Amino acid sequence: MEKIEQTVASIQPLDEKTMEEARRRQDSLTKPRGSLGQLESLSIQIAGIRGNPRPQIVHKVIFTLVGDHGITQEGVSAYPSEVTPQMVYNFLRGGAGINVLSRLVGARVVVADLGVAVDLKHHPDLKEKKVAPGTRNMAKGPAMSRAEAIRSIETGIELVEEELPRGMDILGTGDMGIGNTTSSSAIAAVLTGVGVSRVTGRGTGLGDEGWRRKMEVIQTALEINRPDPKDPIDVLSKVGGLEIGGIVGVILAGTRYRIPVVIDGFISGAAALIAAGLSPQVKPFLIAAHQSVELGHRILLEHLGLKPLLNLDLRLGEGTGAALGIFLAEASVRILNEMATFSEAGVSEKI
Repeated sequence: MEKIEQTVASIQPLDEKTMEEARRRQDSLTKPRGSLGQLESLSIQIAGIRGNPRPQIVHKVIFTLVGDHGITQEGVSAYPSEVTPQMVYNFLRGGAGINVLSRLVGARVVVADLGVAVDLKHHPDLKEKKVAPGTRNMAKGPAMSRAEAIRSIETGIELVEEELPRGMDILGTGDMGIGNTTSSSAIAAVLTGVGVSRVTGRGTGLGDEGWRRKMEVIQTALEINRPDPKDPIDVLSKVGGLEIGGIVGVILAGTRYRIPVVIDGFISGAAALIAAGLSPQVKPFLIAAHQSVELGHRILLEHLGLKPLLNLDLRLGEGTGAALGIFLAEASVRILNEMATFSEAGVSEKI
């Protein structure tokens, strides 16, 4: 817990002076003021995070964290848990959606095993960070111990710190873990105070009967475990996932090191709820890449006070939405840096 506390204690607010300088430049560029909408506010936010009125985005990193969920024993997913390790190998071969989009935007992908239920083959590009071989069935008791929850968060912090020497101007969060929308729905219900039926979606494509079963299982898990909404680590340990805890750590570390954090979809959003519970100061550092088709994602983003950049009906995870968000973040700072001002271009300003 000491590493988490030290990370949280090191978080500083956005640089308001730098943001004002970036805002003045945005207002002087050759366009009607505010005409580039969120791209303008995004560049100003990034300037405040980086403490630089002309920030550059060169080094881009997406953390795709992986873990299995014992709740799959209850039939809450349309896919078997064997898919989790199979997809890890797909990531490592470069054949998954996140690999394609990361190549497109020029980001490197960090794949980390925090809780795959089987032993994966060693691979030079796989971060072997297993906290436990998956979570336990939260419908029958806590998903993990408090110590495991803490360790998963610390592991996420360590992953960021290990990558810092290679350069990191922006980071994105991603996930893989069959059953993790069930855990994320439970987390969202507890931390937003909204009913289970309003935050539970169909995950990888459940039919009506499977969806109803999923909601019943989540309700059972909440009644059995009684997670404390005032204690985010209690929520994580009782109904969360190891990869979700890792994303919490990535968010905290990104914030601590003044790196813009682009969160992907519903699972990353659930992790952001926990991170914000540990330190509300993380919220200004978060960039919501998109609004997922998952039912509870809009509610979760509203609770965090985040406006998504995109709405493309995505629900893949892996960090795919975050990759697109990183592209838009880079576009926003390029506009700030490379677009001419009225005086530079010799263009008459608004009368």
